[in-house]
This record gives sequence, C-alpha cells and structure tokens, in this order.
Amino acid sequence: MLTEAPRGTNDLLPDRSPVWRRVEAEIAELCRLYAYRELRTPIFEHTELFQRGVGETTDIVEKEMYTFTDRGGRSITLRPEITAGLVRAYLEHRLDTGPQPTKLYCVGPGFRYERPQAGRFRQFTQWDVEVFGAADPAVDAEVIEIGVALVRRLGLEGLVVRLNSIGCPRCRGAYRGRLRDYYRPLLAGLCPSCQSRFERNPLRLLDCKEEACRPVARRAPRMLDSLCDECRVHFAAVQERLRALAVPYEIDTGIVRGLDYYTRTVFEVTYPPLGAQNAIWGGGRYDGLIETLGGSSTPGVGFALGIERLVMTLEKTNLLGEADRGIDVFVAPMQQEQSPAALQLLYRLRRAGLAAETDYLGRSLKGQMKLINRLGARYAAIIGPEEALRGAVALREMRTGEQREVAAEAVVQAVAGAAGEQ
Repeated sequence: MLTEAPRGTNDLLPDRSPVWRRVEAEIAELCRLYAYRELRTPIFEHTELFQRGVGETTDIVEKEMYTFTDRGGRSITLRPEITAGLVRAYLEHRLDTGPQPTKLYCVGPGFRYERPQAGRFRQFTQWDVEVFGAADPAVDAEVIEIGVALVRRLGLEGLVVRLNSIGCPRCRGAYRGRLRDYYRPLLAGLCPSCQSRFERNPLRLLDCKEEACRPVARRAPRMLDSLCDECRVHFAAVQERLRALAVPYEIDTGIVRGLDYYTRTVFEVTYPPLGAQNAIWGGGRYDGLIETLGGSSTPGVGFALGIERLVMTLEKTNLLGEADRGIDVFVAPMQQEQSPAALQLLYRLRRAGLAAETDYLGRSLKGQMKLINRLGARYAAIIGPEEALRGAVALREMRTGEQREVAAEAVVQAVAGAAGEQ
C-alpha cells in the first residue's frame, strides 16, 4: 500500500504533464478571449452545500461523495463538482454587485467514489465554466460553443453536441405526473434505485445507467412534448443561436443530466470513437440554483469538462504532437575543473529563457553524451580544458552531429538564433 496509489487515482507523470500544460494553457487563453475570469474555490466545502445544491436524490449525494467529520465536529465533503462552490463564492463575496453577467471559470480536482473507468477516476480534474445573471439563450449557446472552440483549437473533430430541454419547475410538474403514470405498471422490473426515485424524483428515472432500465427510459414520454410556451421559445432560440455560430447539434431527449439543479437547456458533447463511455463534457442551465443556495433569483448556465477524458481522447488521436520542447542545451564539463565555467554558462542560459541542464553525478564525457541523448537535448555545450582557457565551448547540435566552437558569451545567441530559423 505504501508504493501504490489508492484505487481510482492517477499519477500525472513527467512525460505526460506537458500535454496537460498545453490543454490548460489553451483553456486560459480561450477564457481570456471570451471574457471569463478565473475563480479558485477550496476542494472541500460544508456537506450541506452539495446536499442542497446537487440534490438529495442524485447518485452523487446518495452514493459517491467523500464526506468526513472534521476535528470541530463539522460535516465536510471533498467537492464532487465545482458549480456549487462557485455559486457559494459568488454569493459570499457579493460578485452580483459587479458588472453583470458574471462569467467565471475554474480548473481543478473533484472527488467521487465511483467505479473507475477509462478516463474516469475517483480524483478527477474538471474545467468548469459558469455564467451567472443572464437568461438570454445566446449565453446557453456561448457556453456550448466555448467548449467546442477548445477542442477545435486542439485539432479534435467529429464531436457530437447532444441537446435537450428539461423545462422549468412550472412545466415539469405536469410532466412528472405523466412519467409516474408511464412507469407505475413497470416498477417491478426496474432496479432498486429507480424504484426508490419513482416518488421522490421521477425525472431521474430517465438517467438510470442500468441495462434493464434503459429500454424503458427510451420509450418514456418526452419532456419536449410537455414544455410550456416560454421554455419552448427559449429552446428554439438556443438552437437558432447554435446554427448562427455554426455549431452542429442533434436533439437527444434522453439527456436529463445527473444533477437536480438543471432547468431548460441541458447538453452533452460526445466523441463516438471512444465507445460506450464517450461523453467528454456536459452541462446546462440552472436558473433556480442560486436561489436554492440562499441568493436572490438569478439565472445561471455552465458546464464541466473532464480533462482526463479529453487528454485521453487527444492522445488516442495523436493530435497533440510534441507538447514539450524539452532541454535546449546540456552543458557538459569534461573534467571537474571546468565545473565553475559550466555553472556560469548554465545559469546564463536559464536566465535568457533557455531550458538548460548539466551533470551533477561526475560522469565522464562519454557518460554525459549518453545522458544527453536520453534527455533529448537539442545542443551539447562541451567545455574542456582548452575551451575553458579560451572562454569558449564546443557547441554540438545533437540531431546532425555538427560541432563548432563558440564564445561562451555567444552561446545564448547561437542557440536562440538557430531556434528562430527552424
């Protein structure tokens, strides 16, 4: 146990971290372009925040939360999702008093006790985007489009945006009655979770993942047929905005999302080549959540994208290429006597913005050259006794083997200039 990570967690090793940095850099730049500001919340909150915000009858609250009692006797939960924490911060710090709408994003870990799958872990990382204070259907379209824009920037094509509306509390009341009428004679053949949700939250019956329950859900009455006039107009407007943004989509009446706070627009974005577990991100509108958590009636819309699932997809499709430039120059002293000159050059290179490394284990030059090849350094700056006397280095380009003598003061310019020509 001391040398194995807990089940459902994942070490991000050095050879893969450049890919994550690339994705996170694209997220930060895209959010800047779309005027979303970063807000970082704690990774744990009071348990009641998730019970009330996510919903008592959801799988997350009933089965998946990591909850513990702290030393002060308070019930604390590692965040299973980020939206509720962002709403709490929005209310606590009175962000509603600033320019509206409030557009926020967060990248960070979440925690759910569920069965690990490909690209899904018990500790996972999400990119979360939220807009508070705007009911305009154009905002629904924007939060869908910004996610599509990210994967397009990363080169991923073939995504499917699956769209639905689950209405508002006013039109969902009648729909719940229709669902109960449909499910009542079928309850005996459903899983225990569906049987318990029949009275408490029948809409969650449509989101059941059990194989025996899925065909029943597919034949259930559609929420789209029960929308009130306002919800119907809103859903039509969302589709119109998506067409204007050239974002293709398909209607999928089976999407209800797994959290109780959603209203009206809900969506998932899938990548079919991944197989059964092909959802990369999803979200929707939640116009009642802020009020539920103690604020005034404020519309909201957003999504959460799983970074692990996205990176897995990008790696499978070989889209990221070489995300890490690696070491630019390895400074190789031939003997211990040249170490002071090597250190001076090493730090001159680093201060000039070039990635540089040297040997700290007293290897021979032959051993250092083997190390340089393993590290994939672009250049070796070799300093022997004669080079040290002349204030020079033997600069070798590792790809071609070409070597020339360069003044130590000119190494930065020589390496940077070669990089500019490539």
